[in-house]
Amino acid sequence: MEQERLKKLEKLKELGDPYPHKFEVSDFIGNIRRMFERDPNEEQVSIKGQVKRVSKVDEGYLVRIADAEGVEILVITRHNLKQGEACSLKGKLVRYEGKLTLLDAEPSQDQTKNIREIKETYDFDPGFYEVRLAGRLVSLRSMGKAIFGHIQDATGKIQIYLKRDILGEDKFSLFDDLFDLGDIVGVIGKLFRTSTGELTVEVEDFKMLAKSLHPLPEKWHGLKDIELRYRQRYLDLISNEKARRITLLRSRLLSEIRIFFNERGFIEVETPILQSVASGANAKPFITYHNYLEQNLYLRIAPELYLKRLVVGGFNRVYELGKNFRNEGVDTTHNPEFTMLEFYCAYWDYKDLMKFTQELFSYLLEKLFGTLKLSYQGITIDFTPPYKVFKYFDLLSEKTGKDKEFFTKDVEGLRRLAQEIGVPKAQQLTHAKLLDKVFDILVEDELIGPVFVIDFPRILSPLAKTHREDPDLVERFELFVAGKEIANAYTELNDPIEQKERFLEQLKEKEMGDEEAMQMDEDFITALEYGMPPTAGEGIGIDRLVMILADVDSIREVILFPALRQR
Repeated sequence: MEQERLKKLEKLKELGDPYPHKFEVSDFIGNIRRMFERDPNEEQVSIKGQVKRVSKVDEGYLVRIADAEGVEILVITRHNLKQGEACSLKGKLVRYEGKLTLLDAEPSQDQTKNIREIKETYDFDPGFYEVRLAGRLVSLRSMGKAIFGHIQDATGKIQIYLKRDILGEDKFSLFDDLFDLGDIVGVIGKLFRTSTGELTVEVEDFKMLAKSLHPLPEKWHGLKDIELRYRQRYLDLISNEKARRITLLRSRLLSEIRIFFNERGFIEVETPILQSVASGANAKPFITYHNYLEQNLYLRIAPELYLKRLVVGGFNRVYELGKNFRNEGVDTTHNPEFTMLEFYCAYWDYKDLMKFTQELFSYLLEKLFGTLKLSYQGITIDFTPPYKVFKYFDLLSEKTGKDKEFFTKDVEGLRRLAQEIGVPKAQQLTHAKLLDKVFDILVEDELIGPVFVIDFPRILSPLAKTHREDPDLVERFELFVAGKEIANAYTELNDPIEQKERFLEQLKEKEMGDEEAMQMDEDFITALEYGMPPTAGEGIGIDRLVMILADVDSIREVILFPALRQR
């Protein structure tokens, strides 16, 4: 902790409580801004005026342009305009640091719009609307008799203006002497717009709500130690607008998912996280010990078998949004703790789920972005249905020239192929693992999609129903987007006798060294013996879906507190 800030804290304590119990706010900052500002949505416009000021910024040049009436607008352009010259420019309207700005401006001969009319369309006069706002102080500039700064919460940022004449000498000096960047402050005042159009609070009173004893990091998003951002996520969220946007996007996504399912007759349920049997997916579990029960328990690797018990119990449409845990490696698409949406619908099959999944994604993208086309890592992905559909073995055959019989019958030939393409420890892998790894290396990265891969091999799918046309296959699909598996679904196996045989096959896989093979769940078999109707089920990885929607290439960007090795 900095000694200077500690001294300021002691001074504040002498004057009153710098950590008050509460402070009444009128609203979030973002909501206040939306009351008086419209989103320009990158509208293309042309303007003309005179250059008043030119500053260099990362994007090129930040220019203040004034029309004949003296009304100003900010412009960002790659062209180095000269102060005093007249110009006509065309660009897209955005908000840059809270101000209405013409971005990517180029010289234009098009008919121009009046700057005043443009600003009146998007920037409304707040009329000295009274507000009580609170946030973290993220900028501060003293100008003698006045102080300008910005306070920020998770929803937005707004300028504050403190004037000696309004606050009085003592109050003004108190702020100037004892308040620092990073402090959380409450302000009471009236809204107005500056000459550049920035929405601003003219502060009539203020209160320290929490003193920051550390300075804020400078240009935090530019630090080379990316891991530090994840270890101290609170600092990342303070200083990195993109991190805040991802968090809010994820929250909105989960809300819209619930609305979509609830409106279609699904009920949201909760199933155990601590389970006595590690089953429902192929994964190595985390193990813990329950002292009172005197037995091992497992953090769930999937809620599947419990959700299907509910279908047996008569709940025909169920879903769960929750955490799963798998004791696996950490990379750009894997975290040992992750969020899944899993849902089941009685009387459907996997073809019904394919239609439903496209409806779900169309709904989500329209609600979140107003479009079915997204840019991900420089690639445009179009989610307009229908999605492309490819069969599992057709994709492998296209890559290798080998047919389904080779992959399902010739284990040693498959092992040699796996070694040739660099599958690690291919000599030790079971038939199912070899097949899975070969498909992963040869096919997955090229599935930009969205694309459904259907009709998986039976040996990879112990809980899926055997294909009605081919006993070597199951009725299963995976949805791939940008080379990532986003969803996994199948017509559920509801024959208790066959399901028990499949579990026994899994136990053999485990004896052969596959640590991810499922355990036998006798109670689930018993549940099936009471009869489960024809059912289809699906799991969607929320973290990977947010990666696509937020256009980031690491799962750590979308999980607030990802798993990290202790230092």
